[in-house]
Amino acid sequence: MGDTPEEIARDVKAIGRIDAVPAVLKVLCQTTGMGFAAVARVTEGTWTACAVEDQIQFGLLPGGQLAIETTICTEVRNSRTPIVIDQASTNPLYCDHLTPRLYSIESYVSVPIVLSNGDYFGNLCAIDSRPAQVTEPRIVSMFLLFAELIALQLENERKRELAQTALLDERAAGELREQFIAILGHDLRNPLAAIAGCGQILQRKSTDPGLISVAQRIDRSVRRMSGLIDDVLDFAKARLGGGIVVNLAAVGDLDRALVAVVHELQDAHPDRTIMSRVEIVGQVECDEARIQQIVSNLLANALTHGSPLKPVVFSALTSAHELVLTVSNEGDPIPPDSIDRVMLPFWRRSISANREGLGLGLYICAQIVQAHKGRIGVASTSEAGTTFTVHLPLRAMNCA
Repeated sequence: MGDTPEEIARDVKAIGRIDAVPAVLKVLCQTTGMGFAAVARVTEGTWTACAVEDQIQFGLLPGGQLAIETTICTEVRNSRTPIVIDQASTNPLYCDHLTPRLYSIESYVSVPIVLSNGDYFGNLCAIDSRPAQVTEPRIVSMFLLFAELIALQLENERKRELAQTALLDERAAGELREQFIAILGHDLRNPLAAIAGCGQILQRKSTDPGLISVAQRIDRSVRRMSGLIDDVLDFAKARLGGGIVVNLAAVGDLDRALVAVVHELQDAHPDRTIMSRVEIVGQVECDEARIQQIVSNLLANALTHGSPLKPVVFSALTSAHELVLTVSNEGDPIPPDSIDRVMLPFWRRSISANREGLGLGLYICAQIVQAHKGRIGVASTSEAGTTFTVHLPLRAMNCA
């Protein structure tokens, strides 16, 4: 427990929010006949009143402090045992003690307030300039019981404060999350669309081969940036927005949609070979665009990391109950110690650190598969190459 002004003020307020404390202090004064009772926050360096019942004009208010070396409470803190005095002037241990003489105290009670985790909060204490019969067991037991009650209530108050802070933090995080997604979805796409439009106009209206080449590079860069934005947006939705949402429908021509993806990747990599086998029988309840995204990401991953001299092999086959997608490539295998991390966000093979992309493609695949209640796995050896396999149910199972 620290001694910064902020920490002290926080604890004074916490005790002040406990409704039972004023009543407890009044009961202590009435029962003992003493004129001053308080809950004090006591550390190695400070003594601070958190709540006060003052019938003798001692002069302390909540937040008021005494020099720690002038109090007996510090002795209670060190021993964690009560100190109870009926009459200090006749007590052999305290007749010459600084505290009773400094504050004109005769009767004195101080018991420790200790939290359940062992942390020392402070003291429940009472004083008076007159003698009082406070060493009676019933009086000491009452102080100890009230100290335990205050400790319990203080812990509950702290838990409530933490819960409230967590709620406010969650609300703030939610607002930032929405702003982040809005920036990705709108503020970044708009200027990108303007750049794309300029490139398209340049391609249509220019006859200069040099300008046409520049326009084509602009188009490729726009496509790449758009893909990166899509990936980050999906990542934000998956990690910050409660998961990727899929829009399910019965798709009767999913084979056509997947073949189109294969052609698109083949066109983008004319120097590579993609071998495909697509045999989908009947309807599949799925989000067609998201399934295309899975295939596109897996093929792009295989083309990036596979041997450029060997084909990438893709298949999409249906059985009685599921659709199975596989993408295989030859080349350097994924290290065994990295297999479990390949579908984590921002993961890349160290040997490919200079390649384009954010390392989100496989993670997004896994999130889309999860949203379809499916499963995805990977096997990678130097002999057989690397194969990603996706199993998706033909019928939706309460996907969201």
